[in-house]
Amino acid sequence: MNDLANSALLIHHSFINGEPCSSTEHFDVFNPATNECIATLSEVTDGQLELAIQTAKSAQQEWQQQDAHTRAKILHKWHDLIAKNSRELALILTREQGKTLSDARGEILYGNSFIEWFAEEGKRVYGDVIQSPNNDKRMLTIKQPVGVVAAITPWNFPSAMITRKAAAAFAAGCSFVVKPAAETPLSALALAKLAIEAGMPKGLFNVVIGTDAPKIGRVLTSHPDIAKFTFTGSTQTGKILTAQCATTVKRVSMELGGNAPFIVFDDADLDAAAKALFNAKFRNCGQTCISPNRIYVHQNIQSAFVDKLVALVQTLKQGNGEDKGNNLGCLIHPSAANKVHELVSTAINEGATIEFGSLSQQPDNSFYPPTILSNVSHGSAITEQEIFGPVLALISFDTDEQVINYANDTNFGLASYFYTQNIQRLFKISEALEYGMVGANDSMISNTVAPFGGIKQSGYGREGSKYGLEDYMAIKYICIGGQ
Repeated sequence: MNDLANSALLIHHSFINGEPCSSTEHFDVFNPATNECIATLSEVTDGQLELAIQTAKSAQQEWQQQDAHTRAKILHKWHDLIAKNSRELALILTREQGKTLSDARGEILYGNSFIEWFAEEGKRVYGDVIQSPNNDKRMLTIKQPVGVVAAITPWNFPSAMITRKAAAAFAAGCSFVVKPAAETPLSALALAKLAIEAGMPKGLFNVVIGTDAPKIGRVLTSHPDIAKFTFTGSTQTGKILTAQCATTVKRVSMELGGNAPFIVFDDADLDAAAKALFNAKFRNCGQTCISPNRIYVHQNIQSAFVDKLVALVQTLKQGNGEDKGNNLGCLIHPSAANKVHELVSTAINEGATIEFGSLSQQPDNSFYPPTILSNVSHGSAITEQEIFGPVLALISFDTDEQVINYANDTNFGLASYFYTQNIQRLFKISEALEYGMVGANDSMISNTVAPFGGIKQSGYGREGSKYGLEDYMAIKYICIGGQ
């Protein structure tokens, strides 16, 4: 990592009260593409974790007194510094996460857009004047920051999953303590360093790093000085963290797992549908919570659709994400590649047909090749859980009613997609799908102005959009008597 143009972005310790905090315990961060150790970092101590919360509490009390325009100016400076250092941030991200530089640059741009959005949206926080039923009273509501916010973020989008939460928190007047994934802490630390350079008060943005996620999680979810907890990750972990938050009745938002259906009807534009599926599935090597997971293709057009998919997948060149010629990176570690291999092997044993790719034996590194399977059965193992890898599992269907039942036959409800050129079907399917987000003739649905989030066991709360700011604010009702 010595080739970074801005070496100050490489921090090896938890970032608390505007300063790196070292300790005697350490852990290594590896490049999943090369298995090379790229940094050795300090484990956060119990005392440092408490310090992070207390400094966040103190900083928040001062920050909420700043007007929205002052907060916006600092957020805009943070945005500009991220843009200025985007090359280095993308390089750090690629080396610790494994995605291609193109994907990494896209993530930095996407994540930075939330800072710009919430900087302005924070100026548009409105209350209400309520018509009182009594002439001697005046009734109104105002919105105030919830207080100290704690977050745990995942390794698949180590930059954007932080800015999407932190920007809203800062714009609302909150402080922020984040525990990034142990696999990808460098991106979070670099963001905090740039926030301080932008003029953000010390203690407002604290990053605590370590490998003992359960211990750190218990503190962040149970500490009485933390008012809100937000998490992006698996449903299983989200349930545990939600239960822990109940002891102090915290405000909670959860962006959890998905099992996204992608439906191709027989009247769809097959070229457009194939390209959209290709782009959505192989972004970040399939490691996204809204990645198409179950591909339902009408039986009348399945053969033609498979041919189009194979032609697109053949253009992929997989390898180290840092090499410019590669457009598909690796998975986060070898165990992830082995999990994908087990799902594919089980599907093949159950009768699925290999249309492209797959491996004959377990991988011994973090790479798994792009794979297309057809004749997959609805309800089989590969359709029941997130694949989180570059595998397309195609299931045949016949009628609209059948595919709606298939698509909704899951405990998850994050994202869904379908392609049709029938306007009546478009509205019918959009309303019938039990998901927080629906892409109708579109697979690139994430945007700063749109509410991101799910229903059922995919969580609750929304990120981005005007709704994302409200998750970090509390409504206060004021009744003025004696009028």
